[in-house]
Parts: sequence; structure tokens; C-alpha cells
Amino acid sequence: MYVSRGARSSAWACALGAALLLAGCSSGGGGDDRPKTADPGATITQQPKEADPFWVNPDSNAARQVKAYAKAGKDGDAEQIRKIAAQPTGEWIGPENPEQEARGFTEAAQQSDRTALLVLYDIPHRDCGQYSQGGAADGNAYRAWIDGVAQGIQDRPATVVLEPDAVLHLVDGCTQAQFQEERYSLLNYAIGKLKSLKNTKVYLDAGNAGWGHPDQIYQPLQRAGVAQADGFAVNVSNFYSTQDSIAYGKQLSAKVGGKHFVIDTSRNGNGPYGSGNPDERWCNPPGRALGETPTTKTADPLVDAYLWVKRPGESDGTCKGGPQAGDWWPTYALKLAGASTS
Repeated sequence: MYVSRGARSSAWACALGAALLLAGCSSGGGGDDRPKTADPGATITQQPKEADPFWVNPDSNAARQVKAYAKAGKDGDAEQIRKIAAQPTGEWIGPENPEQEARGFTEAAQQSDRTALLVLYDIPHRDCGQYSQGGAADGNAYRAWIDGVAQGIQDRPATVVLEPDAVLHLVDGCTQAQFQEERYSLLNYAIGKLKSLKNTKVYLDAGNAGWGHPDQIYQPLQRAGVAQADGFAVNVSNFYSTQDSIAYGKQLSAKVGGKHFVIDTSRNGNGPYGSGNPDERWCNPPGRALGETPTTKTADPLVDAYLWVKRPGESDGTCKGGPQAGDWWPTYALKLAGASTS
């Protein structure tokens, strides 16, 4: 199964951090501080730090949709989308300006006394020609891109989910043999570079509970450098339940030295889609719901956090009527939020 996800970064958001900060869009250390805006009803604030230390982008696609619905008098729709906009979600760093984007997001997060959640998804030969195909042109370009991200982060707090699918596609045969050794080398380089930073945590993507058995992926994870990382990530952009994801992660952790892990709970509220073409259950499936909100207070000590790595409401790709991978899709966002019990 190829898990395409929205790789397009919000380049307009926090290009240097200054725009948000000067506009008063970042709160201070507490969760109750509200920025001064012309429309208080549409204001997006930070979550309480003790349970959710990750930064909420007050100018995300979801936040903009809240404001648009509120302005149009669609208060019910605005409140539904607020379920998404009020939570911290992953910021997917784009290919063109990694240093500027990483600096902008981490500066804005630090100003709010929070940690930026970044997703790095630019490995060469990415996604095996599927909806999110692309990536850096070659190994040298990728290393330069990682260097740019690291220079942008510097010593500011950041949690990085590294290269969704990159290891999985080494295991399932999707990545061609002539590119495999380079990919292992590049993942090791990325982890080493990011872990040289003072306040950056790194979680290497490790598939999901519906993909296969941990025996199939633990050795590739080791070759990719998971021992240097803080741990691994499961269920990125997928829909498997938190319970199943914990079980999968714990089995895998036992094989990689007891490493901790994080779970993407962004859209797993109803679990995976149970019908249709198995190869497309991951791509904009109907009837899904938001999952547990991001928090570091989890059901197991090995789980460092529940995160919304995939931004709910952004398309998986041009399937089931969806726009390009990573593009905002308000119709789907409303369905996700409406099916949520939170």
C-alpha cells in the first residue's frame, strides 16, 4: 500500500515568522492568551501546554476556513472546522525554501512557548510515482535540503517526523534496487544532522498497523539509523485505530532497542475504511473521523505523543473527487469534523 500524503508546505505561513509575530498571532506561554484580531469569533489560540506542548498555527488552511465561514455567517460550519484549526498539526517543509520555512515555523512556535511539529518529506524518488511523487533531485540536493532545515531550526524546540514511507518503500520493493543503498545513507545523514541540534527530536516513519508485521521492517529501520533517533512514527496519514497502532508500535519497539514512538491520530477516529479497493483505502476514504487530539498524555509510556501529522482536511491525492495531494479540501474537512465526537 502506498501512502500518499500532503507534501505541500504552507509557504505563505511564517516564511520568516515575523509576519505572525508582528500581527500578534502567537500567544504567550498560557493557553488563554488571545491575539488581537478584527474578528475575535474566528480567533485560534494555543492549547494548554501541560498536555499539548505543540504549536497551533493561527494562519493554517483550517484557520483561514474558519474565518471565511464566520464572515459568511456559516457559524455551524465554522465551529466544525474549528475542531481542526484549534489543534497543532504538522508543518510539511517544502522543497524550495527549507531554511526560511523551518526558521519561520520554529520562531513562531518559540514565541508562543511551544514546540514546532515539522514533517520532512523530500527523499529522492519519493512515493514511487504515486500521488505525492517527487522529492529532491539526487543525494547531494537532499543533503543540502536537510542542511537548510537544520540551519532554520537551530536551537529552537522542534519535533520532526522524518520521511513518511521512505523505509516502508525499501521493504515492499517499491523503491528500485539501485536507489536503496543511497536512501539508507540519506536517512542516516538526516537523523545525524537533526540530532546534532540542541532541542530537536526526530521520529523516523515506520509504517502502520495494517501494513505488515514488525519482523519485516525492524532491520531496515536499524539500517536507516533509528538508533540515533528519538524513536519512530506510526500511522502517518493513515487511519488505523490508536489501540492497534499502540500494539504495532510496541511490537516494533521491542525489536529496535525499546525505542519510543509517536502515533498520527489525525483521522483515525473511525478506524480504517473497510470496503472498496484495498489499494486505495488510504486515499480520501469516506466516513472517516478526527482521532484523539494531540497530546503527550498517552495510554502507554512508550508512546511519546499523539500527533496530527497529516493535516486533516488536506487531500491525499486526486482520488474520490479530491484535489492535488496536500491541497485544502473543505468538503472533506467538514465530513471529518462532523463525524468526530470531540
